[in-house]
Amino acid sequence: MPLIIVALGVVLLLLLMIRFKLNGFIALILVALAVGVLQGMPVNKVIASIKAGVGGTLGSLALIMSFGAMLGKLLADCGGAQRIATTLIDKFGRKHIQWAVVLTGFTVGFALFYEVGFVLLLPLVFTIAASARIPLLYVGVPMAAALSVTHGFLPPHPGPTAIATIFHADMGKTLLYGTVMAIPTVILAGPVYARCLKGIDKPVPEGLYNAKTFSDEEMPSFGVSVWTSLVPVILMALRAIADMTLPAGHWILPYAEFFGDPVMATLIAVLIATFTFGLNRGRTMDEIGETISSSIKIIAMMLLIIGGGGAFKQVLVDSGVDKYIASLMQGSSVSPLLMAWSIAAVLRIALGSATVAAITAGGIAAPLIATTGVSPELMVIAVGSGSVIFSHVNDPGFWLFKEYFNLTIGETIKSWSMLETIISVCGLVGCLLMAMVI
Repeated sequence: MPLIIVALGVVLLLLLMIRFKLNGFIALILVALAVGVLQGMPVNKVIASIKAGVGGTLGSLALIMSFGAMLGKLLADCGGAQRIATTLIDKFGRKHIQWAVVLTGFTVGFALFYEVGFVLLLPLVFTIAASARIPLLYVGVPMAAALSVTHGFLPPHPGPTAIATIFHADMGKTLLYGTVMAIPTVILAGPVYARCLKGIDKPVPEGLYNAKTFSDEEMPSFGVSVWTSLVPVILMALRAIADMTLPAGHWILPYAEFFGDPVMATLIAVLIATFTFGLNRGRTMDEIGETISSSIKIIAMMLLIIGGGGAFKQVLVDSGVDKYIASLMQGSSVSPLLMAWSIAAVLRIALGSATVAAITAGGIAAPLIATTGVSPELMVIAVGSGSVIFSHVNDPGFWLFKEYFNLTIGETIKSWSMLETIISVCGLVGCLLMAMVI
């Protein structure tokens, strides 16, 4: 019976979001209420569970996402992202232009949310395609692949960070494992798959973007841009390496834990960026403050949706559904990684929103970790991978890609939808292979 109630809850979520176009946050709260009541929880207990779920999920996560958004906006507004892109493209040359675009997307993708990075890098992709006289998708697909992989696999992006919070996974280890899997995934979904799309050659669309082009004097140096952007990544990675290599009680570990904590790492990066991307570029504190304030608007609704997912997860826990799922998994031969990926994939195809799919799947799959002893870090990547599979007409990202690259729906499915599917399947395979060696 508990699983039937969960299934009814998921159907209700699909109905509210797809049929009635209800906001994802409101839909998740209503579903959490319905599942709690159907599970026999007292109404006042359901409300308390929802409050606890929202608060518990958004505790440190709100700080990490907020600092991450600030860092990304500071990078974009000072021309740092443009500096990274133009420098790499100049160094690689036209012959290896795809690899320059991939490396640009991967580097910028650590600091910027997918939609922001996509729109920011589009003018450069259009310029490259026009000047080198190559098909637009030949450089556009590698860029989108790099941004999508960082968005789906790596903290401090919203999906992986939220799932890591639900699964109590170490974010440093998640980042390390995710990076190892991200590299071959980006290569396959980007430069390799783009070569299969040479037949789709559309002109650069006119009037769809109006991005500011920075002069050389306005932009920070390449070294400063890259180093500042990767500060959180470096600090979290060093913490994970220290945890895995140093003996318990070593004097370095407390400092590694402090500076490598995701909240502290992203805060330090913002403080550094305030100088390198702000004061050192001649910007006033008022101008920097405006950039930081506007960055929060980007993630406000995303935070609420993640909080709604946390509420749904907490109701499943407090109503005993988590224990029921755990008992069903005892003695099962099905890989928990495959199961978690499948749940996220089904929700993604049905809902369209990768974030909602990831958070909902995280709440359902969380009991599998304690029952099976599977690595919570790999479970984060498995759910993240499943949540990006086969983007289609119910996903705003599908239409974003279609319109900016001037494609038909069929061409968008062949390029964007398949690109996302390659990323998803590669992520699952990578998790299954890594589970054999860690």
